[in-house]
Amino acid sequence: MGRLVRALVVAGSAVVLAAGLVSLTVATPASAASLTEVTNFGTNPSNLRMHLYVPDRLAARPAIVVAVHYCTGTGPAFYSGTQFASLADRYGYIVIYPSATRSGQCFDVYSQQALRRDGGSDPVSILSMVRYVQQRYTTGQVFATGTSSGAMMTNVLLGNYPDVFTAGAAFAGVPHSCFATTGGSTWNSECANGQLIRTAQQWGDLVRGAYPGYSGARPRMQLWHGTNDETLRYPNFGEEIKQWTNVHGLSQTPTSTDTPQSGYTRTRYGSSGPQAPVEAISMQGVSHNLPVNAAEAIRFFGLDSSTPPTATPTPTRTPTGPPPTTPPATTPPPTQPPTGGCAVSYTVNAWNSGLTAAITITNRGSAAVNGWTLSFTLPAGQTITSGWNASYSPTSGAVTARNASYNGTIAPNASVGIGFQASHTGNTGRPAAVALNGTACTLS
Repeated sequence: MGRLVRALVVAGSAVVLAAGLVSLTVATPASAASLTEVTNFGTNPSNLRMHLYVPDRLAARPAIVVAVHYCTGTGPAFYSGTQFASLADRYGYIVIYPSATRSGQCFDVYSQQALRRDGGSDPVSILSMVRYVQQRYTTGQVFATGTSSGAMMTNVLLGNYPDVFTAGAAFAGVPHSCFATTGGSTWNSECANGQLIRTAQQWGDLVRGAYPGYSGARPRMQLWHGTNDETLRYPNFGEEIKQWTNVHGLSQTPTSTDTPQSGYTRTRYGSSGPQAPVEAISMQGVSHNLPVNAAEAIRFFGLDSSTPPTATPTPTRTPTGPPPTTPPATTPPPTQPPTGGCAVSYTVNAWNSGLTAAITITNRGSAAVNGWTLSFTLPAGQTITSGWNASYSPTSGAVTARNASYNGTIAPNASVGIGFQASHTGNTGRPAAVALNGTACTLS
């Protein structure tokens, strides 16, 4: 698992959000809705955790969106670092955020159990979360989305449970069964490096083999991949297209091709409409830290209704398990500096007029840091447009990043990952210095 974490950690420390689509701060929404943890949600063979976001106003028959995090991530981190919850406030659907709890916090997309229907491991746990919400709130359609490890799981979920999921959106993933291993390994180098090339029929057979005998409708799939992906190489994008076009019985020749924005090439298969059976977006020059465009995923799912929801989130029946608990509010950072010093890794990945910064804060002291602020001055011309795992203020100049509700404590010799996306006018450098709770940190 350590190798998997090292290879995919960039996705955990630098999940990039679409510019302009996500709030710069982890702020409490105007509504009373909040993220809650649900326990005893059903069969849970891999000990996943479940967090649930139910907006104050639900659609008449609300859909369910399963939003799956990256390696090293958590459900709460994906909640605060993406726009799926704020769009739920607008459109009235419910969001499930699973959390992997094994070392490295990656999802099982490699074991034989995970790659077949009801075989066990993470897919079964996630299905239990879906059933829990269906029993208490809705009989609406179900969708899956995720990035990196979560994108790989999106492919697995749609293959294993085509009768449950209506559509998926995978940001930087690999085909169903591409990561399959034997002997307990959690890493498939051939797949990750884009060297596992099969025919469309072979890929399609792997999906069909996950649920033998199924002959019903198949989920629609939206695929996103950067041409410069250094972790799950770009050829995986073409292999995903082969797989899902074959599953739908479609030609690999696009029905339509367009450019939704500069550097992006979108191809649609089986239809030229906004909800084609397969939609694929190639992102020129983008690395594994690709933007997670939640609004486009929700559009593809068909959940971006202009009619505001009016229903209230009243469960259809009383839950049988313990009531969910609400995470604590963000803890105000204390004034005391970390004892024993701190270290900060600050990595910039730049393109054209944008960049991402992946920041790892390490407590080198002998006592835990309880509540923190990280202070730094951005180079001239850089302006933060979105961020994750912390709130950032202001967006340029001397910036202060404050902890989120779930990562305020940094144990001795432990680390926390945060990051942001920014625009720039040519200077893609990093700050000259950083300070944790007012104490200068070693910068690398």
